[in-house]
Amino acid sequence: MTPTQPPPFPPPEPSRPPGAGDGGGHAHGHGHSHGHGPAAPVSQHLRKVIAAILIPFAAAVLIGLAVLWPGGAPAHERTGVGFDRQTQHATVTKVVELSCQSVNASGGVPTGDTSTAEGSSAQQQADGTCKKATIRVDTGDDKGRTFNEIVQPDQSRQLSEGQKVVVAYEPSAPEDLQYSVTDVNRRFPLALLAGVFALAVVAVGRLRGVMALVALAISFLVLNFFILPAILQGANPLVVAVVGASAIMLIALYLCHGLSARTSVAVLGTLISLLLIGVLGSVFIGWAALTGNTDDNTGLIHGLYPGIDMSGLLLAGVIIGSLGVLDDVTVTQTSAVWELHEANPSTGWRGLYRAGIRIGRDHIASVVNTLVLAYAGAALPLLLLFSIAQSGVGTVANSELVAEEIVRTLIGSIGLVASVPVTTALAALVVSADRPTSQARAQGTGPAPDARPAVGRGGRGRRRKR
Repeated sequence: MTPTQPPPFPPPEPSRPPGAGDGGGHAHGHGHSHGHGPAAPVSQHLRKVIAAILIPFAAAVLIGLAVLWPGGAPAHERTGVGFDRQTQHATVTKVVELSCQSVNASGGVPTGDTSTAEGSSAQQQADGTCKKATIRVDTGDDKGRTFNEIVQPDQSRQLSEGQKVVVAYEPSAPEDLQYSVTDVNRRFPLALLAGVFALAVVAVGRLRGVMALVALAISFLVLNFFILPAILQGANPLVVAVVGASAIMLIALYLCHGLSARTSVAVLGTLISLLLIGVLGSVFIGWAALTGNTDDNTGLIHGLYPGIDMSGLLLAGVIIGSLGVLDDVTVTQTSAVWELHEANPSTGWRGLYRAGIRIGRDHIASVVNTLVLAYAGAALPLLLLFSIAQSGVGTVANSELVAEEIVRTLIGSIGLVASVPVTTALAALVVSADRPTSQARAQGTGPAPDARPAVGRGGRGRRRKR
């Protein structure tokens, strides 16, 4: 811009007095953690159109929450299997070493090939040095009670004096066998890591970071007090997931990015993408005959609550798992289009769409790769097991355990890819549809009259309303 050439539109500073045209003085930057300025305004008519779509949707979500609200998970008798056990906190007070022969005397002399895992383990238990740990129960009715546990040399979890552990209680077992160590107590390091995470988010994001943490807490509350208990009560997992995910989406996006047209466009893009994921998931999970019952945990759930639709639970997991990445893509794409329009208000919606989709292509490549690697990392032990078995790629992919992850990954990726053009088109249409009004100019929020002749497309301006 040379000094002799007048600017095609007024600089943003004079058109942004405190509280002018924002319906309440809010001046949030609604970018996706990029520190953008106030969102570009849209016309009153467009705000009414967006509200006509989102208000009934939000009302439907509230009605769904009220109708499906479970009031707590149904009670059941403890099975003593897996996580379904009564546990207490305990401390290892003493550890002494002793010969494994003295504690495994009744096991006999091991035989067989020691090159195998079973033979090597038997040999270590016969000839190695074991540990006898004395453990004190710290919580519950038996607080202060002690018991002993033998730790074999080939066990992956070795106990040490002063270590905090979790013990399981089985009242029907003999008195000396009622307690047993099930895991290490990791609450302190996990809580410390969560605290470091929260501090990092607040230090970098400031108020926006605080709002993000509040939204995260609300998401966990919806998950724990609505989605999980409602599914256990026998409600349709797909319906519960759609209602719960929609509630999380509305709360998180508006809380973090403010009540504006820009956020509303991101909400619409996320909603359309979630509907696509739901349809594709329902079709392909049924077509591939995936039951969702693939490991001990899902088998235990099905045994305790046989009425739960496990394939529906799988689809619900796909929808909820995709939501976190979807709102990242839709908010970023909407912010990109808004900023492009701020930089050149005379650009039409086609130009904004083409520019926004170029940004989206880079986002697609990185997000899809992230999603695939995240699932691969979670299933890495399983992939190693198949690699050791030297099974063919087709055999591995055809197994339900792996096919479930493939379907989950690909359906989520399709939804992410589709969200880019959908959200970009919506944002381009909304942000480019505004026209200047005399009221906006009178408020000092539209382009100045003397600046209009310099605009190449007839002085297209914007009101500073949110």
